[in-house]
Order: sequence, then C-alpha cells, then structure tokens
Amino acid sequence: MFYQILLQIFQKLNNERTVSAAYHILRGKRSGQTIQDVGLFQLHNYFGLLPKLPRAIFDEAVSTFLQYSWLIMQESGHYSMKKLGLQRAAQTPSFLFDGWHYRGNEQVFFARLSLVVQSLSYQKEGIRSFSPISKDTQVQSWVRAFLQDQQYQSGHLQQQLLDECLRVFATLAVSESNKQLALYRLSGYSLPGWTWQQLSSERKETVLDSQLAFIELLHTLLNEVHATNNYPLLGKIAEELRVKALLTDSTQQTAYLYDQGYSIEQIVQIRKLKQSTIEDHLVEIAMNEPNFSIGPFVSYEEAEKVWQASKQYQTKKLKALHEVVNDLSYFQLRLVLAKGEV
Repeated sequence: MFYQILLQIFQKLNNERTVSAAYHILRGKRSGQTIQDVGLFQLHNYFGLLPKLPRAIFDEAVSTFLQYSWLIMQESGHYSMKKLGLQRAAQTPSFLFDGWHYRGNEQVFFARLSLVVQSLSYQKEGIRSFSPISKDTQVQSWVRAFLQDQQYQSGHLQQQLLDECLRVFATLAVSESNKQLALYRLSGYSLPGWTWQQLSSERKETVLDSQLAFIELLHTLLNEVHATNNYPLLGKIAEELRVKALLTDSTQQTAYLYDQGYSIEQIVQIRKLKQSTIEDHLVEIAMNEPNFSIGPFVSYEEAEKVWQASKQYQTKKLKALHEVVNDLSYFQLRLVLAKGEV
C-alpha cells in the first residue's frame, strides 16, 4: 500500500517537483510550498498521512522505484516517471484517506476509544485499578470526563457503544480484514490488543502497510460518524478532531487583515513580514477559501491565458508558464493556479 500511495503522489507531481515534495506532503509539513502543492496537484487525501515517517524509509522506497525503472532522477532532485512507472500508477486502487481533515488526529480518536473500551471492560469485571492502554495524560483526562458524563457505572454504556460500533462498521466500504484491525488493536480485561508486528505477520505485509490500512479505516469511520447524527457516543469520542481551520495560524492573521481592507503593502508593515511571505498567505487563502476573489490581482482574461498555457504545455511549473505568459508576475501565476480553473 505504501508503494501504491507513493506512485499516485509521484504521478501527480510528475516532472514538476522534487521527490522531497512527496515526503513533505506525507509528513504534513505546514510550509506555504507544501500547502500549495496539496491544492495545486489535488493531494489533500495524502496530506499528513504519516507525520512520523522516517526519511530513511521514504528514501528506500525511492531507491526501489529507481531499481524497478519506475522513476528517473535528475541532478537537481527533480524526477520524471518512466512508462513502466506510469503503468503501475494507473493500476493502483483508489484509497479512502482524508489526511487533509485529520492530520494524525485519527490516532487520538482511537486512543480515546481504546481507553473507553478498556475501562468499561474492567468495570464490568468489578476491577477499579488497571494499567491504562494509553499513557497520554490528555487522553486519560478526556476519557475520565467522558465516562463520568455518560454515567458509565449504570452498566448501559457498554451495550450502547457496542451497538454504535456494529452499526457504523456495517456501513463502511472497507474490507472485512481491514475492519478487523480495529478489533485486534483493542484491549480489555485479560485480553491485550495485538502489536503491529503480530498483525503484520498475520496479514503477511509490512508493519507500515498494516498501519496505513488502519489509518484508512479510521478516516472512513470518522467521516461516516461526522456525516450523520446516528452515532452520539462515537460522535462525542470524535469531537474536535476534524480540522476545520484549514489555514495556518499565520495565514489566518493575514486573512483577517486583508478582510479588513488592508493592502499587501500595509499588511507587510503591520505584520513586519516579507512581502513574499504575505503573498504566500494569499495564495494559501485562494486555495482554501471558495469566496476569496483573485480579481483584485489578476483579471479573468489573464487567468484564462494561464490555464490555456498550462494545458498546451502540460505543465504547472511557474518558470515554464512565466516564459509563455510573461506579462504576469510569479505571484499572479500562483494565485491563478491556486484558485483553480473556473
């Protein structure tokens, strides 16, 4: 699965970026360039999928792709996909990830759920003291408050939570073997959850692939829970984990000033930042805010020229587009590409 995901990312970034761009997307790097790449190449589902991905694991995969003649590298670090690589990418399945909206928070959800299940399991046996499956003090505090709020001592919470889990799993368009990942990771009284090594050995795949299948399952589950009001307990466990503020903190400050009517030059003075940084923020806003108009910076006719050039030359590289539409600045080009074709 890891190789298939990389192939899909490399295919979309083909000949436009370095291999490091793919690494930063998977890690969820909050830089202006990475955020723009996500929007420009429609890679939202993979953003922040593996926040702790070691560079060595990534580089090893790239080396394998080179050995398989799927990629060819340039001295600049840029790459292009060879015919065999493009064929392999076309054969990869569609995945149900939603990294853009969770960015690792799916792990918080499962940590909460795991500790709730463990607590209820021990409570049913009448045992008040046990070693919590999650060592995160924030998770422990959250679960403690949740259990008290749900009056867990009445004994009804176990069946309610079980009913919701059965119902939500029945709706998910995920294989049964992947659904079982959640079950085997849970712990209860006298029944410890499986380690990733045990699971990957049982599934005959790498640990990373098992973890990716688990993340896909959690993203699918969370989106189902957030889409309806049919799962009040799971909805509570999932509260505040879906990212709503899609802009970086610094960009939000720029957006506020821009909405107040300040010009780029004035925002530069107020925030004491470089003009290029403020321009980065505006490009990020254009990518994420549907109501943001790029009209004050570039006309509709100019935007059309950019998209025609992009289609004709099959590129979104700024340097290549600037050579064709040289009457526009790089900032204007980036705004057009970030906003998308209308």
